Amino acid sequence: MENVCEGKDFNFPEQEEKILGLWKELDAFKTQLKLSEGKPEYIFYDGPPFATGLPHYGHILAGTIKDIVTRFQTTNGHHVIRRFGWDCHGLPVEFEINQKLNIKSRKDVLDMGIDVYNEECRAIVMRYSKEWESVVVRMGRWIDFENDYKTLDPQFMESVWWVFKQLYDKGLVYRGFKVMPYSIGCNTALSNFEAGLNYKEVSDPSIMVTFPLLEDVDRAAMVAWTTTPWTLPSNLALCVNPKFTYVKAQCKATGAVYIVAESLLSQLPTKKGKSEASNGSIAKSSDVSVKTNNNDGNKVADKNGNLKKEKTKDANSSSYNILSRMSGLDLAGKRYQPLFEYFLELSDVAFRVLSDEYVTDVSGTGVVHCAPAFGEDDYRVCLMAGIIDSNEDLPDPVDADGCFTEKVEDFKGLHVKDADKAIIAATKGRLVSAGSISHSYPFCWRSESPLIYKAVPSWFVAVEKIKDNLLKNNKLTYWVPDFVKDKRFHNWLENARDWAVSRTRFWGTPLPIWRSSDGKEIVVIGSVKELEDLSGHKVTDLHRHKIDHITIPSRRGPEFGVLKRVEDVFDCWFESGSMPYAYIHYPFENTELFEHNFPGDFVAEGLDQTRGWFYTLMVLSTALFDKPAFKNLICNGLVLAADGKKMSKKLRNYPPPMDVVSKYGADALRLYLINSPVVRAESLRFKEEGVFAVVKDVFLPWYNAYRFLVQNAGRLVIEGHKPFTPLSHKDLQNSDNVLDHWINSASQSLVRFVHEEMEAYRLYTVVPYLLKFVDNLTNIYVRFNRKRLKGRTGDMDCRIALSTLFYVLLTTCKAMAPFTPFFTETLYQNIRKLLGPTAERSIHFCSFPPVEGESDERIERSVTRMMTVIDLARNIRERRNKALKIPLMEMVVVHPDEEFLDDISGKLGEYVKEELNVRGLITCNNPLKYATLRAEPDFSLLGKRLGKAMGVVAKEVKSMTQDDILNFEKSGEVVVSGHHLSAGDIKVIRDFKHPDGVNKEDIDAAGDGDVLVVLDLRQDDTLMDVGTAREIVNRVQKLRKKAGLEPTDSVEIFFRTLGSKNDGQKNNTLERIFKMQASYIQEAIGSPIFEMDMLPSDAVVLASEHFDGVANGSFQISIARPSICIVDDKLGNLCNGNFDLVEGVKVYLQSRDFGALKEELSMFNDKLRVSLDGVPEVEVTHGQHFFLSLGDLKRHT
Repeated sequence: MENVCEGKDFNFPEQEEKILGLWKELDAFKTQLKLSEGKPEYIFYDGPPFATGLPHYGHILAGTIKDIVTRFQTTNGHHVIRRFGWDCHGLPVEFEINQKLNIKSRKDVLDMGIDVYNEECRAIVMRYSKEWESVVVRMGRWIDFENDYKTLDPQFMESVWWVFKQLYDKGLVYRGFKVMPYSIGCNTALSNFEAGLNYKEVSDPSIMVTFPLLEDVDRAAMVAWTTTPWTLPSNLALCVNPKFTYVKAQCKATGAVYIVAESLLSQLPTKKGKSEASNGSIAKSSDVSVKTNNNDGNKVADKNGNLKKEKTKDANSSSYNILSRMSGLDLAGKRYQPLFEYFLELSDVAFRVLSDEYVTDVSGTGVVHCAPAFGEDDYRVCLMAGIIDSNEDLPDPVDADGCFTEKVEDFKGLHVKDADKAIIAATKGRLVSAGSISHSYPFCWRSESPLIYKAVPSWFVAVEKIKDNLLKNNKLTYWVPDFVKDKRFHNWLENARDWAVSRTRFWGTPLPIWRSSDGKEIVVIGSVKELEDLSGHKVTDLHRHKIDHITIPSRRGPEFGVLKRVEDVFDCWFESGSMPYAYIHYPFENTELFEHNFPGDFVAEGLDQTRGWFYTLMVLSTALFDKPAFKNLICNGLVLAADGKKMSKKLRNYPPPMDVVSKYGADALRLYLINSPVVRAESLRFKEEGVFAVVKDVFLPWYNAYRFLVQNAGRLVIEGHKPFTPLSHKDLQNSDNVLDHWINSASQSLVRFVHEEMEAYRLYTVVPYLLKFVDNLTNIYVRFNRKRLKGRTGDMDCRIALSTLFYVLLTTCKAMAPFTPFFTETLYQNIRKLLGPTAERSIHFCSFPPVEGESDERIERSVTRMMTVIDLARNIRERRNKALKIPLMEMVVVHPDEEFLDDISGKLGEYVKEELNVRGLITCNNPLKYATLRAEPDFSLLGKRLGKAMGVVAKEVKSMTQDDILNFEKSGEVVVSGHHLSAGDIKVIRDFKHPDGVNKEDIDAAGDGDVLVVLDLRQDDTLMDVGTAREIVNRVQKLRKKAGLEPTDSVEIFFRTLGSKNDGQKNNTLERIFKMQASYIQEAIGSPIFEMDMLPSDAVVLASEHFDGVANGSFQISIARPSICIVDDKLGNLCNGNFDLVEGVKVYLQSRDFGALKEELSMFNDKLRVSLDGVPEVEVTHGQHFFLSLGDLKRHT
């Protein structure tokens, strides 16, 4: 393995760029696909984004989720085709062109020519495709861009036609009018999903107007309230609730008689004097000025259909006299005088009162004015009343651009939102009150213009017919998180309405409907060939400007003319919902692939797609095959700025994604995103420091464990040992080291956990588990086994520890490769050199590691408790101001579990004593010797379960005796006040009890409710010496680091004790400690230590420093490179007294690199032939004629 740099010098982004180069060299993605050919297919559907904008964190998040799942499934034995898709049609593209070409209306497009317009659209659909590919590739996502699919491809569009024809043949397609959200900025209807994307708080007019009843004895007028004055010219009816009580109320001030719901009488204004007549005539435009510029107005209130009540002074008995009461049903059928005269031709059927229970008394007057072209309920009740006919054009005076037509001659050409003030002024004698109201209102998500609701002729998919099947198929799917499926999506399906799939636009897949001029003959085309056969035209492109001219002869004969294509195109959601079939050109190609693997295995997108792509996928698959389109789904939430607001380029309230990647790497961003609430369909407040925390807490510790392996494997060669080769798993099973067994068991638990969680699509649980595992690997296994890994417990034990660490790192990398593709590849490319020539060239070609054997739950539990013991003991030291460098005589571990006590005193005991710097460890299984027991109920668990009984149970639990608690611990259950409680319901707390005869300052304890740790804090001279020796070691290690030395660098340490700080006299204590503790110091620092007088004159000193304040004295430490030690007499004899030869050999040996010389000696049995110019060749022997260092000389003598 190649040596690696320190963690602080490891540049994650730069290394990722190198890995991208490696993948390119290996053609890694295609190679992976080829290697997995023939394995079971795992079908992944990738929702197509628009390429007219740049990718943001939401795209990166969804892409990361998709990449992790598909990588895992590939390593888990599947063949996973991944093709990127592009949504190329629809409003986003047209809006861009409209802005570019300053197109304001539909007429502008027709004047330009649909062919020119569509080709302009085609030219920009892939505008940012290269930027998309760059970001996706840099994030480490493997997906096929070369073989991508585009919704504008003729093959894709042909499959969309096939889907539609299937629905038509099943009787699920019809033409009708529907009041829909309509974008006047984009001249098109929107889906309910799109209408909910962009709500804003606005102020709109709020007015009440009168509609005088004809032939009423009291000359009463119905009073209707509206926030959309621009709809009043289209009024055809009024609607009341048949179950409400209405009143005739006469205004005392004016004498006017109004009819309103009794519960809403207070909404009528209070009149102070006679200013208006009770009944007015039909409004005339000559009475008003139409020069307005008002952009307020709204047919719909907030997202829930509610409006805030207008602030008015309540009407009371002093303002109005109630003349009579009647039910809404009594009012039904009465006729009234219209407000405007534009639709008087409908007087025979219109201008009458209708009744329906959709009318509420939440606000207004309980009387709703109905303009059927601009309200869904208006349309419905007028249709039921016979005022309008579903087969005829509606009385709609508003054109596609949102302007009044010549039908409303007084406001002709005015934009509806600009006409409010003029229309209010035109109501003149009919206006009861005028004000404004603030409410939440939908705006077009693309053009930012306010939406109106407008009846448009559309082609519908009859979703309501298949609603039961939709709900049934939803139950067959698995969602993460499940509440999105069971609540949000279920509710959306339960309230599903027929889907208007046509749009009166230009750039999209044309509806394949050819219709005769009389509407009696319709042909729906399902393929290119069918169109060619019926029309006699060759077809190569299915866009409007390529096929609109094609006609089909009538089957009824030439006298009936030809069938022409209807002008509409598909809602682009219909195209994306057809993706499972269209992206592989089914059923024209790939029939076996599709039919053997449908439904697909996996989809993933954001929460907003419950009403978008997820919905359209489910509708079309249910309509076509009565199956869901997918089996498994991950739904992510929204990524917000750090302040909780929506990320905004204008506000610059978030760091650009690629800037974050350039600083911390793609792997860090990937882990940060999936280790957050956003993968559970919640919102994430993006914080850059969170990405840095992933680097610090996950990758650097993980890298340091890997670096420790590489360093110490290399050290073997430097020290002249046989190069490191991992031992077999069988050999490692014979290890008698408890932490070897523990880390192997823990790695198997990691593999099992990751596999189980990934099979359940719970990505968010993996990172916390990995974080804990990496922490255990570095802070327990590597930290506690440093001596073994550095070779200080023997060569074989070192190789066992290194081999264990090697396999654990390899297993971890394989398990985590789907999550962190770059970092795991970096580690693998180095450690695979130890696997031999058969090793896979990339970690992503490896299979997911199998679970080999059962985990050792006992040892994992014991090590966890060991760390608890260590943490508790550290807490005691900190509390009592006893630093770890101060050795303590003894500690006691109290716990009733004999197995744990055996482990902590036996296999784990030395680790505990060394880590805590204690000389002895005693165990005790009698909890009452050092503690008193008390019981506390777990309120968080029991509160909900017990309810009102919680108080009584809590009181009895707290009063349990010592014997009661011991019996409970033994049996694991107890009955309290008739309630059965188990181990998890009660916490047993061990409070420390000072033993008799020991001063309180000499002993202390800490516990966590499970384990109790007791520390003997008394000290003697021997302990003080050991503590000083540890401090000396600490100073030497700091000096090594200061000198820039690596742990594998061979050096020798020299010391000199200096005078006392006070009197300058030699410090005998330090002298004694250096000599008595020499073996400990040498073992701890891994280098031989000598008195300064033994420092060779030719030694290269790397660092030297004086240290004060240790054991009330000072000392000097020098660190030097090992120096060759020559045995002068024996070398002289070898050279027969030839002084020049002796000196030449000395110079030669001293000039050699220490590591290289050591390796050469190990290869040639400590013999070295020295050949110098002008002198005879000699063979010198290590250990006889020379020694490699002072320490080497000391070992041999």
